[in-house]
This record gives sequence, structure tokens and C-alpha cells, in this order.
Amino acid sequence: MIVELQQYAQRLDALRRQLEEIKGGLHMDDMERELTELKEEMNADGFWDDLERSTHVNRRIATLEGKIKHYQSLLSSCDDVETMMELAEEENDESMVAETGAEIERLEAATEALSLETLMRGKYDDCDAVLSLHAGAGGTEAQDWTSMLYRMYTRYCEQMGFQVKLLDLLDGDEAGVKSVTFEVSGDHAYGYLRGEKGVHRLVRISPFDANARRHTSFASLDVAPMLEEDDKEIEIDMKDVRVDTYHSSGAGGQNVNKTSSAVRMTHFPTGIVVSCQTERDQVQNRATCIKMLKARLLELKEREREQEMADIKGEMKKIEWGSQIRSYVFQPYTMVKDHRTGYESGNIDDVMNGNLEGFTTAYLKMQ
Repeated sequence: MIVELQQYAQRLDALRRQLEEIKGGLHMDDMERELTELKEEMNADGFWDDLERSTHVNRRIATLEGKIKHYQSLLSSCDDVETMMELAEEENDESMVAETGAEIERLEAATEALSLETLMRGKYDDCDAVLSLHAGAGGTEAQDWTSMLYRMYTRYCEQMGFQVKLLDLLDGDEAGVKSVTFEVSGDHAYGYLRGEKGVHRLVRISPFDANARRHTSFASLDVAPMLEEDDKEIEIDMKDVRVDTYHSSGAGGQNVNKTSSAVRMTHFPTGIVVSCQTERDQVQNRATCIKMLKARLLELKEREREQEMADIKGEMKKIEWGSQIRSYVFQPYTMVKDHRTGYESGNIDDVMNGNLEGFTTAYLKMQ
């Protein structure tokens, strides 16, 4: 028992050192200073007169308080574990030793998850994200694969505590979906999901092939950060945009079927097309389309910047949109492999049920 407690003490010391590193990586002192300033602003006269600013400040306060509370709770848990170890030694209690080990394992997992946030140093990593899945060539096979990916990402978002809002969906001809666009809201949503953009490849025995032959299907995922409504970084000249309205095809009551509430916007200079049909009126769909278009333009701007940096460094790797990033093999063996990081998993069911933590972690560490 004494040996076990000594090992636990060493692991607890390592946890405290890791938490100290996390404190520096997250700039905890700056966060506490910002939180104090925002609370002072919230208490100032006339704060609630500006709805956009007050909403932004409240949201930022909630984010900062959540991070600080999480960090402090981990520190407090370390103190609790140390107390448990002392009691276990004093009372010679084997059950308390086992409980101590389980608590240290939980703390290690929670600390490792928090440490990922120190890797998110991108300008837009704390933004929400808009994701668009598109079926590649292959008809029903590719459309079914796209719907499987949509399910996988919604499951992942549920596990991460993110909120998912469907913006646009085009059903497949026989099964699956041709394309689907959805907004993901949550702490560092874009930071976690930005590494998922690219082409995803599936190899399996086709359920749509009477001869049970093996098929290869492709689907592409686009991920862009959603800016705040008052963000001026991307300005859109509506003279460069064609706005089309049409009848929505999804649920929403009689209004959806009787009025042209759905909106599609085409940006002539870039060729980017966005559409939204899930809101109940045209005004809301139009506002959402503008946010989506800004996100896509920002993502395009970032890709061009990355391409310039790659040219300067002389890198030979493909970094443009459309590069194949991951393969999912169902037959003749089961394997999911990320071609950029080399990370792989043999538990295909676990991955398709949304367990992408290993892949997102590997990508962040590689970056």
C-alpha cells in the first residue's frame, strides 16, 4: 500500500506541474484581469442600451468564468486527493487507496483535456463554426456516406457539449444527403473542428450493390469560423451578391410551404454559394446567409494566407481545400487513419459514434 501511495504522490506532483504550465499557456492572469474589466463595464450606466455589445460581453464573461472555474476546480481536486492519501496512510485503508487511484486517473484525463486549450492559439479558435458536408462522385454511395459523416459529427458535438443548428440540407436521390450545412456553437468550437476540413474517404462493401462488391466513396467537409455580428474584419458589398429566394423543403409548418422563405446567396467575385432554409421567415434566413458568407470568405482568406506561407517556406505538401485527410475502412479490415498525423483507430464503430478526440488531439499537437 505504501508503494502505491508513493506512486500516486509522484503522479499528483506531475499533475500540479502540468496545471502550472496550463496556467501560463492559457494566460490565466490576463483572463482574470479581462473578467474584472468586463464586469466593471457591465455595471456601468447605459450598458444594456447596446444590445449587441451587452450580449457579446455576457457571453465572454460566461466563457472566462467557465475556464477559470474549471482550472480552479482541478487545483482544488488535487488538494482533496492529497488529503485522501494522508487519510489512507493513517487509517491503513485499502479501499481508500483504490479510490485515490481512480480519482487521480479522472484528474489526469481532465487535465489533459484542459491542456488542449493551450494548443489553440489561432485567431479564430474560440469562435463558433459553420460546417458544410458535400457528397463526392458516386451517387447514392457518396450520399449515404455524407449522411453517416453528418451523424458522426453531430454525435461528436453532443459529447463535447456543443450545440448544433441545421442551416440547410439537400436530400439524396435515393438515400443519404447530397449536402448539409450546420452551425456548431460552443467553447472553442472552431478550434476543435478546423482540423476536420478536407476530403474523407470510405471503403466498404456497398449495401446498395446486389453483388456485394467493395466500393470507395468520398465526401468533403468545409469548416469556417463564425464571426460576431459586429465584427468588421470581413465586409460584404451586396452589389457583388445575387440573392435568390425559394420555397423551403423542410419542416416548419404552413408558412414554409406557402412562402419563399428560403434564401440562397451567390458571391460573384469568389463563386461562393450559401443557402439557409431552416428559419421561419426570409429575414432570418437572409441574416443567417450573410453570417455564413462572411465565414466562408474568412476561411478563404485564411487558406490563401496559409498557401502564401507554404510557398515562402518551400513546403511541398498539399494544403489547399480538397486534399484527402482521412480514410475509413470497413472491409476487409476495420481502420480509420488520418493521413496528416498518422493517428489511427481500429474501432470503427467508436469513431462513427463520434469519438474523434484522438484525431483532434493529434492534429492540434501536430500544429
